[in-house]
Amino acid sequence: MQITDPVADLLTRIRNASSARHATVDVPASNLKKAICNILVEEGYVKSVQSIEDNKQGTLRLTLKYENNKPVISGLRRVSKPGLRIYTNCEEMPKVMKGLGVAIISTSKGVMTDKAARAAHVGGEVLAFVW
Repeated sequence: MQITDPVADLLTRIRNASSARHATVDVPASNLKKAICNILVEEGYVKSVQSIEDNKQGTLRLTLKYENNKPVISGLRRVSKPGLRIYTNCEEMPKVMKGLGVAIISTSKGVMTDKAARAAHVGGEVLAFVW
């Protein structure tokens, strides 16, 4: 099956599995998705990410995180879409919920959070907001 926007598909699968209280969710693997999932693990939104190899592109298995029977991820939003790309520089980097959330940015130095992009003094494409 051809997916037009793989990042939006990843975020939607995580959002749906989280609202349905699933323990894990499987998504088709890519380097960009691995980088986004690693950021979610580092920021504490997801317990772990595991790469499952097959003879094709592989699969990423995310173990979702819950506290008091509520999902840790309360919101995921795709910002830059294939039809309308959103770019920012380091001075105008967006803050999600006044710093309580995380913006995931694709920069020339790799995929990183908004705080890391400000520290590295780089801008890039705003992929998603997580809170």
